[in-house]
Amino acid sequence: MNEIKAADIEKVLSPIWNEKQETAVRVRQRIGSIFDWAIASEYCQFNPVPATHYLLAPPTPKKQRVEHFPAMPWKDIPEFIAKHLRNGEHYNVTRYIVEFVILSACRSGEARGMVWEEVDFSNRIWTIPAERMKTKAVHRIPLTDRMLEILSILREFDTQFVFPSPSKQQQLSDMALTSFLRKHSAHSNIKGRVATMHGFRSSFRDWCSENGKDPIQAERALAHTVKNSVEAAYHRTDLLEQRFVLMQDWSNFLGSYHKE
Repeated sequence: MNEIKAADIEKVLSPIWNEKQETAVRVRQRIGSIFDWAIASEYCQFNPVPATHYLLAPPTPKKQRVEHFPAMPWKDIPEFIAKHLRNGEHYNVTRYIVEFVILSACRSGEARGMVWEEVDFSNRIWTIPAERMKTKAVHRIPLTDRMLEILSILREFDTQFVFPSPSKQQQLSDMALTSFLRKHSAHSNIKGRVATMHGFRSSFRDWCSENGKDPIQAERALAHTVKNSVEAAYHRTDLLEQRFVLMQDWSNFLGSYHKE
């Protein structure tokens, strides 16, 4: 162990230091503990781990980290929907929820936990209670024509959750959606990576940005936290009426693929 230097440890940790920083930090701590034990047991004379702090960049605070989820390019989504989600199979919960998440730009967990009491068919609104939101604030989502069509089909079945698991007594698992995307090779903007459900939110934002949609309406649709006081004043209303138009435009685009 006396032959192991700080540079050797740096060489091992550097490949994962930026991408999996929390794991790398824990590994470094574990290595340090092993050396402390070895010194106490007289297997070696020094611990090289502290010196790695001069060789590896300081850990990035969590608030400063930006995680980029693999996302399908927005121009490719209509074809993906036509070929893999609207393929004529009458009842397939996984297909319906994947399409519903894309249509609504919600987080997949919000859709998986969706219950019928949250749906207002008359006013075409899905209201997600604060306790189910990441922001801990009530979020209203306008229901487009296609979203209502999906809900009307699923309403025929007597289940607590709108998108139930095969057992019908609990919500569908996140892995079911991930497996679906992998099975159908949902490509992304990151080479070699399959698109993620969360990535479709980025796709929606890119579509808004590149098609001249109001950025604040887009942020409200995504239920993002308000960043400054000017936006906060604007966000006193959730812009629901305006978002009806925005989300129907998005829905129309998603259904625009026609086989040549």
